[in-house]
Amino acid sequence: MSQPLGNQPIEILYVEDNPHDRELTLRTLQRHRIANHVQVARDGQEALDLLFGDGGGGAAPERQPRLILLDLKLPKVDGLEVLRRLKSDPRTRRIPVIMLTSSREERDIVESYELGVNSYIVKPVEFEKFAAVVEQLSLYWVILNQPPETPR
Repeated sequence: MSQPLGNQPIEILYVEDNPHDRELTLRTLQRHRIANHVQVARDGQEALDLLFGDGGGGAAPERQPRLILLDLKLPKVDGLEVLRRLKSDPRTRRIPVIMLTSSREERDIVESYELGVNSYIVKPVEFEKFAAVVEQLSLYWVILNQPPETPR
């Protein structure tokens, strides 16, 4: 489920450096059959490379994810900088981004919303609550939400 996808459309780009959180989230998505095509990035730079390509040209619009689950505290490039780049580029600014993080700091919440995050969710500590949050978020953003067409 988190393997390179070739030419298949990406439903969710999940940017998370914590292996435990990654495993729980991927297991929840798979168990509830919410998304078939999840691409995982383990740091902010990997996410930017997937979205914009090494040369800055970016992935083809049909390869842009329908949803990005983004951790705040990431190695190489932090989540706020990834969000800043996403929302400042016309090719990616309409992609819904959910900050899924352990930070409850007011400045992180405020800056995320100022940069255009669609939702800010603090990760629950308990597995069952965390799984329920992932399931609800994904059901809404991947299945129910109707986004506008991504500019080409």
